[in-house]
Amino acid sequence: MLKQLSIRNFVLIDRLDIEFESGMIALTGETGAGKSIVLDALGLALGARADSTAVRVGEKQA
Repeated sequence: MLKQLSIRNFVLIDRLDIEFESGMIALTGETGAGKSIVLDALGLALGARADSTAVRVGEKQA
């Protein structure tokens, strides 16, 4: 079970720490809030491949 997700220098996100409760999780927000970016970061944590566009502008690594 996923308990926490930490994202650093990923696309538009400087720093984000999310702690998940047990049970079903719903990710909601307005258009442009970053829901897809969070899911992309989760995909990378699970083994998806990334390219250089995933690193936040001005940073060397994510």
